Amino acid sequence: MSSPFGFLLSPDPPSRRAGVVVAAVLVALCTLLVYPLKHIAPAVSLSVVYLPAVLVVSIIWGGWLGVGTAVVSAAALNYFHIEPVGHFAIRQSSNWVALVAFLVVAMISSSVAEVTRARAREAEARRREADLAAEMARLLLRGDDLAAALPTAAARLAQALDLSSAAIEMEARDGDERSVAFPLREGTNRLGTLLVGADTSEASLRRLQERVVPALEALLSAALEREALLGGVVETAALRRADTVKTALLRAVSHDLRTPLTAITAAGEAIGSPTLSPEERADMAAVIQEEARRLSRLVDNLLDLSRLEAGAAEPRREWTSVEDLIRTAVGELAARPDDFSLSIDRELPLVRVDPVQMERAFVNVLENARRHSGGHPVSVRARAVRGRVGERVIVRVVDRGPGIPPAQLERVFEPFYRAGTAAGGHRGSGLGLAIARGFTEASSGTLHVESLPGQGASFVFELPLEQTVRDAPPGDDDGAAAGQATEPVGSTDAPAKTPREPALRDGTPRA
Repeated sequence: MSSPFGFLLSPDPPSRRAGVVVAAVLVALCTLLVYPLKHIAPAVSLSVVYLPAVLVVSIIWGGWLGVGTAVVSAAALNYFHIEPVGHFAIRQSSNWVALVAFLVVAMISSSVAEVTRARAREAEARRREADLAAEMARLLLRGDDLAAALPTAAARLAQALDLSSAAIEMEARDGDERSVAFPLREGTNRLGTLLVGADTSEASLRRLQERVVPALEALLSAALEREALLGGVVETAALRRADTVKTALLRAVSHDLRTPLTAITAAGEAIGSPTLSPEERADMAAVIQEEARRLSRLVDNLLDLSRLEAGAAEPRREWTSVEDLIRTAVGELAARPDDFSLSIDRELPLVRVDPVQMERAFVNVLENARRHSGGHPVSVRARAVRGRVGERVIVRVVDRGPGIPPAQLERVFEPFYRAGTAAGGHRGSGLGLAIARGFTEASSGTLHVESLPGQGASFVFELPLEQTVRDAPPGDDDGAAAGQATEPVGSTDAPAKTPREPALRDGTPRA
């Protein structure tokens, strides 16, 4: 709790001219106060009346003005109250002793007040330096980017120390005609440089060198060490994640690769048997083709995941028809006529995406929906909408399966995570949805899932429309709109539009 008289020790005293005026007024008041007191005490002993004035002036305006107040007070006491009155003369030696004693006490009091004031200034400076050190520690040690925090820390330092300018740089710099340089070191290792304006006073430069620079060196060293430790933690986490991915990958490969290979091997051996009828031979050939496609999709997913994990899935964006992408994805799945039901706006605007990546995203989501649909058709709806986030194309893939529990709505997009059991006993590799979200986000879109247990799941693609494309009228996301076509889609049905065949990953067109 601060003292009620703390204002007397303010580090910024009033002007010296005001101090002279206040000293003169206080001496005059004390001189007037002595007149009535002379009737109860000798005048020479009343010099103590002037001491409060001397102390007040010394504390507020400094020791030199306090000493001057003491001298003026002694002269006023001598002139107005000590015989002979009206003259600067003293007849009795005892009065000389009393007056000199008053001067000595007044000067000592003034000196004590000056020391107290200096201590107060020092304490205030230390408090400001402690606040500055705490602020610098917060700026340099809490942020993730040390280089970005340095300009803010330098500005805070200049403000706290009343400097014209300050800069902290992470390289060795020399001062010039516009700046003074303070090297920041940790032992013999150069950490950086503190630069301040060349107009900084000598007192401020000494203060910087003695108090601020050592604290700044310690903070900068700690910040660099923290940054290095964070880098090590991130690298360790990345290595741990990579090890987890490798373990999961080995588990997935050991099962998901073996299953289609086993089926292909068994069908290949059986198809060579001379006892097979033409119908059985055709069934074995169909098994080989289906398992080969399944194996191909698994290999594609593994390659896609590795690209996403390595940050190498840079999209090659171009104007693309969403309807073409959906129909091509359905065709790649070799769907039966009643597997999918499409409802697509006839005048759906083009979107600017990577067609290869988005086709893979649609294939993975459609395959997942079919696997969990329980034999019911999967509904695929696509339309343009306008909302608070702007115009976009929304594609909903809705199945009528068992649904997804709320706790698993986000986990289904994690690599190798498998929720529940799909129809037919095949649960997939756990890669498709993670890749679908990764490729969708690479094209500035989003993919999320809405589901209630027992009521199916709805996977929602949202692809933003470019500002130059406003061909499609805004529609309702969930309601039926005019100009839509609903039709079952199978592997043998001809699409309404000729699908554009996206290029393969190496840039060559698909066969």
